Amino acid sequence: MSMNADLGKPRELTGLQQRRALYQPELPPCLEGKAIRVEFGDSTTTIDPTCANMVAQEFPNTFGQPLVHFLKPNKMDAQANDEHPPIRVGVVFSGRQSPGGHNVIWGIYDAMKTQNLQSVLLGFIGGTEGLFANQTLEITDDVLSAYRNQESLYLLEGGFDFLGRTVDQIHTTEQVNAAMSTCCDLDLDGLVIIGGVTSNSDAAQLAETFANHNCKTKVVGVPVSLNGDLKNQFVETTVGFDTVCKVNSQLISNVCLDAISAGKYYHFVRVMGWKASHVALECALQSQPNMVILGEEVAFSKLTLKEIISKICDGVQARAAQEKYHGVLLISEGLIESIPEMFALIQEINILHSNKVPENNIPSQLSPWATALYNYLPPFIRREIDTEQLLAHLVEAEMNKRMKEGKYIGRKFSSVCHFFGYQARGSLPSNFDCDYAYAMMSVKRHSRSPGAVPTGKPVIHPSPVDLKGKAYALLREKASSFLLDDFYRTPGGIQFDGSGANVKPITLTVEDQDYLGDIELLQDYLEKVRNIVKPGCSREILKAAISSMSSVKDVLKVMSAPFYAELPLFNLN
Repeated sequence: MSMNADLGKPRELTGLQQRRALYQPELPPCLEGKAIRVEFGDSTTTIDPTCANMVAQEFPNTFGQPLVHFLKPNKMDAQANDEHPPIRVGVVFSGRQSPGGHNVIWGIYDAMKTQNLQSVLLGFIGGTEGLFANQTLEITDDVLSAYRNQESLYLLEGGFDFLGRTVDQIHTTEQVNAAMSTCCDLDLDGLVIIGGVTSNSDAAQLAETFANHNCKTKVVGVPVSLNGDLKNQFVETTVGFDTVCKVNSQLISNVCLDAISAGKYYHFVRVMGWKASHVALECALQSQPNMVILGEEVAFSKLTLKEIISKICDGVQARAAQEKYHGVLLISEGLIESIPEMFALIQEINILHSNKVPENNIPSQLSPWATALYNYLPPFIRREIDTEQLLAHLVEAEMNKRMKEGKYIGRKFSSVCHFFGYQARGSLPSNFDCDYAYAMMSVKRHSRSPGAVPTGKPVIHPSPVDLKGKAYALLREKASSFLLDDFYRTPGGIQFDGSGANVKPITLTVEDQDYLGDIELLQDYLEKVRNIVKPGCSREILKAAISSMSSVKDVLKVMSAPFYAELPLFNLN
């Protein structure tokens, strides 16, 4: 395909964009200056230990590499002026646009030029297609000037408007070989792939292939995704997540205020997050709607569609008892596939579509139970499942049924549906996303989510909401108050200056995790124990140490067991 000639060219900025371009992202002290000190730690492994051997077999050259710890600079580092050799690096966008993505390029560029002014950063025009075709643009100060701290706009089939994007994949043998050929022809020391879960899976596969063929190009994957679903103990969130949640939370809070003002509508709001509900969870804590349904809750409790409708209706009825006939319900985009019978129905329909079965013949080709569920759905939903409209329709039908049976006494149920997704993707990035993208470290994971069945090649799986985490616990704690008290919160628009400009996502603040810091703290304690319990110590000290360590081992064994506690969808008590 032809590459868009306007990509990477200077563009006219509005007053607000010009002001944002002046913002200088903050770097952690360990990344400032020329002298970057690191030390290597333990080898990495998979999240699920049962998958370690399979992943090691698939990635013999890259699996188990040591963690890199960036160290605080000292006085000698500050005086160092050692010149590093110049390097050549390529960068490619491979994923849906997400606020802050352009700052990844800016951060790479500044870091390279700080080390050596002769280093060269090349951007591939048109995403992965540009990588395959060796279509490049050298990144310079002039090129970057119009894209610092700027939003990611639609262009070239919907991507980052700096370099563009296309097919978002490096899967086939031909594509991998083309990418390797380009990297060799350009003599690249590194290739940076900016994208989400799929793109980082491709980056991991590409890194292994390059290593296997002795290609010197090192592959780095950068997690840029509005869904916030590419995270682990070392990567707390993705670039773009904060901005998207702030924009969506403002929209949701506006809907909440409209609902309480009108007093007669229930608003069903769907937000992005197909495989994980991080956006819904964060927006719920920021705007405090009346009800929230996360896909992870539904999947864990194995709730049927009817059970979900029943619980929503119970909430509506509880509010009606307080003469409240309005409300806001927040759901994640992927909720529908978290419902077991709906997921199975969709799978059957997809198989029939792949077999070229005509649309009007699909009902007759379904299994008996799938046919019953298909017929239960309203006709407009059978064509395209918009989850918020499906729930609104079924809740209204159930409330009308309860009213006829005398189980519900109140006003007629009325609903309004919204989908907030694209509105947030093109927003100017928050300070958090500007800083995070500019200082972003690499993530090259070879892991599977817990409980995943190892089939085919290992890939990176979306990280779901942790139902044992502090953020979800906070949501459950506030569920009853959210339902009945209308404590709607108004976070307002994104702040670029002032006290609210540097507010972090609530889910990150609540978790407040410093995983590596805690590991170091544990190692310090273990070292102190070793220094106390040495040959020659008293028998009493030795016995106390053995007893304590045995207790710790037993506690950790219990905590490592599968999580079986039942979790309620809504707290209506």
